Amino acid sequence: MSATSTRGVLEGYRVIDCTIAMAGPFAAQRLGDLGADVVKVEPTAGEWQRFAAAGGAKGNQINVSFLSLNRNKRSLAVDLKSDGGRHLVRELIAGADVFLQNYRPGVAARLGLDYETLSAINPSLVYVSISGYGEDGPYRDRPGQDLILQAMSGAMLSAGRAGEPPTPAGQYLADAVTASTAFEGVLAALLHRERTGEGQLVTVNMLDALTTLQMQELSVYTVGGVPQQRSAEPHAHVYIRAPYGVFATSDGYLALAFADLEKLGQLFGDPSLLGLDAEEHGWSHRDELYATVARHLAGRTTQQWLDVLLPAGMWVGPVYGYSELVNDPQILHNGTFVEYDHPTEGHVKTPGFPYRFSKTPPRVDRGAPLVGEHTREILAELGIDDDRAQALLDSGAIAESGVPVSP
Repeated sequence: MSATSTRGVLEGYRVIDCTIAMAGPFAAQRLGDLGADVVKVEPTAGEWQRFAAAGGAKGNQINVSFLSLNRNKRSLAVDLKSDGGRHLVRELIAGADVFLQNYRPGVAARLGLDYETLSAINPSLVYVSISGYGEDGPYRDRPGQDLILQAMSGAMLSAGRAGEPPTPAGQYLADAVTASTAFEGVLAALLHRERTGEGQLVTVNMLDALTTLQMQELSVYTVGGVPQQRSAEPHAHVYIRAPYGVFATSDGYLALAFADLEKLGQLFGDPSLLGLDAEEHGWSHRDELYATVARHLAGRTTQQWLDVLLPAGMWVGPVYGYSELVNDPQILHNGTFVEYDHPTEGHVKTPGFPYRFSKTPPRVDRGAPLVGEHTREILAELGIDDDRAQALLDSGAIAESGVPVSP
């Protein structure tokens, strides 16, 4: 790798990355790619992802999963459960620009790394908190895992054959989209800080990130009234151990990820699942495990299984269509959708914003414009008088609303 004289756009900014797995590290990596000094704060034994490679791609000293998500970073190994470790990180944060964490809700406060504590140390800090479903609400304490969030986003029922199990995306879509959303949030909050000197809290959650990604599709349902209808032919991860996927229940589908085989065997009353090593058996007997789990899950309704599996600590969720998604209690609690009146389209309900800013909240100031609706207004702001504007209009160089223009 050769050094260049090109300055990164974020050179001079320091980012403290206290995230694990994919969404948080990916977001921090993007900041590093743009020149930020990213300090990865990880446990003294190393971050979890160092020991959990997708597809079993272990690498030499650094596995491929960790390698792919943590470039352009320096590692600081700290025990945050110790007084000395926490004090050190607070010293680091005092001179930092951005802090990212994706702890379960409540963990940051227990570590003394919550927004209130850190903003008192550094009022100009941009603090980004990433969660599965939101900082509060009915799903606050559920694990935010990629497959489960894909299932709940409604998107799975837009692909595959009618009557067959929905097919998850071939990439870790929820993690990747959440990473991009957090990245956007950091940049916007830094811009606000450049203008005002103020830091702020930015919250991002995976459910809202995936829902708002489907701006067009969900608007087709919520505004256009067109339902999801899968056809007879499919129009749509081999790197995760079984059982990991979508399973038919007696009345719908259920997403199940990283299941504890021993616990499943106890819940199913199936001795064939007892005593198995989940990692080894989950790779060597993928098809057999899937078939066994599918046979059991087909015997009850989705809600009945949720009532059994969630209390048992299983990573599980319902597969939603749009009709369930838009009425889900966490979506309603988050205010994921926005509603407003459009001058030509009437009342509009559509996905809103995947992030929250404590001091600069996003909002809808106007709906989608007509062609050239603001041409005159913008030209006037540029100091262009009416005569010149008309000449530009007559020449076809510009257009304004209500004046037809040939394609």
